[in-house]
Amino acid sequence: MKATVTVMLKQGVLDPQGAAVKSALGALGFDGVEDVRQGKVIELDLAPGTTEAQVTEMCEKLLANTVIESYRVEIG
Repeated sequence: MKATVTVMLKQGVLDPQGAAVKSALGALGFDGVEDVRQGKVIELDLAPGTTEAQVTEMCEKLLANTVIESYRVEIG
């Protein structure tokens, strides 16, 4: 079984990487981009019986800094 965890900075937290990507896209002529938020995707191969609650605990303890980041878990 696989789990996909998407981690993003919370709204209101400055995203310097996103700003750099937006600037670079503008420099390449892509003027239609109004904002960029950069995050990370973590794919986990899970042993049978691993629950979504366990993956959530992984996020809370290690995979996301919940002070400044939010996360979404997809099991499938």
